[in-house]
Amino acid sequence: MNGFLNILKPPGMSSAAVVAVVKHLTGEKRIGHAGTLDPEAAGVLPVMVGQATRLFDYLVDKEKTYVAECAFGQATDTQDAQGRITDEGETWPTLEQVRAAADALTGDIKQRPGIYSAVKQGGRPLYMLARKGREAEAPLRTVHIERIVLHGETENHGVLMTVDCGRGTYIRSLCEDIGRLCGCPAHMRFLLRTRSGAFTLDTAMTLEEVTTLRDDGTLAQRLLPMDWPLQHLPALQVPEGMTRMARSGAALPAQWIPGAMALTEGAPIRMITGDGFAGIAVRQEDQLRWRMVTAESQEPREKTSETKD
Repeated sequence: MNGFLNILKPPGMSSAAVVAVVKHLTGEKRIGHAGTLDPEAAGVLPVMVGQATRLFDYLVDKEKTYVAECAFGQATDTQDAQGRITDEGETWPTLEQVRAAADALTGDIKQRPGIYSAVKQGGRPLYMLARKGREAEAPLRTVHIERIVLHGETENHGVLMTVDCGRGTYIRSLCEDIGRLCGCPAHMRFLLRTRSGAFTLDTAMTLEEVTTLRDDGTLAQRLLPMDWPLQHLPALQVPEGMTRMARSGAALPAQWIPGAMALTEGAPIRMITGDGFAGIAVRQEDQLRWRMVTAESQEPREKTSETKD
């Protein structure tokens, strides 16, 4: 089984636990996820199956979309509703004040993730240090917020919003920053990721659905193709006469493939043969050299027969 499963992760389950369940259901040892979701968050979690794990570095996961609820009146040590209250206030902001704070936090901003985050210090995630009572602080770093759309107020002094952002953005920290700008402590009460790169809710499946498909023997048919999230890469069609070379993983003469010499040297290229996606290559001067060749595109070995006297 080679491809992607777009899992709708439930709240209360870690991303690693989702990988463990998919590994059990598929029987495939090579399983990984792209883009960690907090245990209490729900939403899109791309899971790589089989050879798709080799495509991690080529995925676009910079574009993410979240639906979140920012709750005012309390700040917590985890920056979400599960943490210990560290500050309280009753200077409730108006929707206009929240909108002004959101506008101020749009674009390239400096953000400091909380201590209960996966950011590493000395090679260890901060949340592991925090759970052991050790002092730790994540460094300020630049993240990109494309837009924040407010949908209105919710019960108990909350605001529902949609955030389009780049990789590495912590929505929990964003909610705390909005509260700081509004002069009222705040935390994240709810989080749903609706998009991670090419993966959206439209193609997401629950683990229960994956289990049913496994039991029906149709799970492999529902895998998203290996090049499905790679459409952002330029593609080259391998001429029929060079298919055998491509399947063997041999370097291909770029000048013999239409459009190859015009592509940026060293940039990944999606290679296509008559059978479909063949792998990833890069152009090095006048040759296309493979970085990854799919098993489906590799030339099968010929069986030899032996006779005994």
